[in-house]
Amino acid sequence: MSGGMAMFQSELRSAVREARSTDVTAPRSRPPARGARRTKIRLWLPLTPLWMLLAPFALLLAPLLWLAPMTRGVNPYRAAFAFGAALFCLSGTVVDVKTPDAKISVRIF
Repeated sequence: MSGGMAMFQSELRSAVREARSTDVTAPRSRPPARGARRTKIRLWLPLTPLWMLLAPFALLLAPLLWLAPMTRGVNPYRAAFAFGAALFCLSGTVVDVKTPDAKISVRIF
């Protein structure tokens, strides 16, 4: 194992230990004061239509990846379809982030 990987794993272990040692029942932040307005941000990420628009370009450019030396052993068509499947699987995901000052909602469709 390389030195960088060992350092990453030790950092990861210490982060897990720290997360387990914190008290999850204690409130982490104060609630917003009365009369204070929370900023609401709603974002939509249209990954499915984006993938449908870009898929023909990925399939047309796939033969050029056969010439790239770093991609030896990787089927470019299979990689394009796997990437598309991952984007399709994200469809319908909603991510909510709540802070005392703002509420952020990201919807992936």
